[in-house]
Amino acid sequence: MTTSVHGPAQETVGSPRSRRALVAGSVGNFIEWYEFGVYGYFATIIAANFFTPEGGSDAEGLIKTYASFALAFFFRPVGAALFGRVGDRIGRRPTLILVLLLMTGATTLIGLLPTHATLGAAAPWLLTLMRAVQGLSAGGEFGGAVSIMTEFAPRGRRGLYGSWQSFTVALGLLAGAGMAALLATVLSATELDAWGWRVPFLMTLPMGLAALWLRLRLEETPPFRRIREDLPATSGGPRTSRAAGPRTGEVAVAIVLGAGRLMGWSAAGYTFLVVLPAYLQSTLDATFQQALVATVLANLGFAASIVPAGALSDRVGRRAVMTTGAALVVLLAFPLLNLLQDPAAPPLGKGLAVCVAGAVVGLMAGPGPAMLAEMFPTGVRYTGLGLAYALSNAVFSGCAGLIITELIQRTGHADIPAYYVAGTCLVSVAALLTLRGDDHRRSLRD
Repeated sequence: MTTSVHGPAQETVGSPRSRRALVAGSVGNFIEWYEFGVYGYFATIIAANFFTPEGGSDAEGLIKTYASFALAFFFRPVGAALFGRVGDRIGRRPTLILVLLLMTGATTLIGLLPTHATLGAAAPWLLTLMRAVQGLSAGGEFGGAVSIMTEFAPRGRRGLYGSWQSFTVALGLLAGAGMAALLATVLSATELDAWGWRVPFLMTLPMGLAALWLRLRLEETPPFRRIREDLPATSGGPRTSRAAGPRTGEVAVAIVLGAGRLMGWSAAGYTFLVVLPAYLQSTLDATFQQALVATVLANLGFAASIVPAGALSDRVGRRAVMTTGAALVVLLAFPLLNLLQDPAAPPLGKGLAVCVAGAVVGLMAGPGPAMLAEMFPTGVRYTGLGLAYALSNAVFSGCAGLIITELIQRTGHADIPAYYVAGTCLVSVAALLTLRGDDHRRSLRD
């Protein structure tokens, strides 16, 4: 049975609880994507310090760096399942505090790790271990944060509130790019390679402490409290008293369908927003500074469209906005890449192109969190939407750099990124067309 989450405990627009949920829910995502962005922006430097012993090629080191990058993403589904189960049983608030502590600790330790020159073969393994812990914590972050934000959202504002989770992706990537650009400007190449790359990772510690303070002030959501109150005294976990819970098979189908709907966002987002710097440097011979400028412009376009797209989806529906975004990526992928490859193209045109590419991805990212929250009832929402997001990111974001770099090296074909994002977005269009047009008007299910 479908029941409204906007009953007696309905949040009003701009209420203190909803604002706290918005900030506390999104702050962990900011830190997560700040770190993942920094790792992507410094991929060539990290490769040299950890994955390229004497005699190894730069391309080989970069592929190993992206393999470590991808491994962390494959721990996300494990974290989503583990922490999602905890979050659906004991609550969103304590679980989000735990994953924040793990994420902050692992990221800070990366900034302290000895390199291959100091520790030898153990260095890349230690880095990979920290990346695995980050993947576990990141897998538990998204489901809980989106649950908090959408379950506290006022009536008719789920798309807007959920979009802030995606907006902090852009803010985190921009903060990482800004930090990388600042360090590349004030430090010499030797200093950046030797110790400067550590600074962005160490900055996570004060950010994590600030986020912890915010989450300690967070309340549990009304829908979760409601199903907890419905539990018999001997029950070991939440279930709805209003209807039998969804069957495992139904949840599994919804997770796979959700991952398909996010596939294009995951692939295009990470290709345009994170992998782009390394592609421009390794394939198109751009400088580190030029690559960062392009990435900043792409992320600015991404950030500018996310919240408006989420708000628009509250009016016209998730399906219309997200399908438009995925279809535009299919149409624009090759023209964009060909423009970047053209040495005669004006810099202004290239900058505008990457900015538009980011904005198009934002059309998928803005409504995405609310779309996922609407697919699952409260008792399995943390786990279900977290797993859908984590699986999509593991396969299509985490592997983006590895797949693109490896295929370009093997084939010499510079258009590989366009094939990758166009193909995945085409599949997403098909999956998104299965959405009901009025899902945004329906209440979340208890």
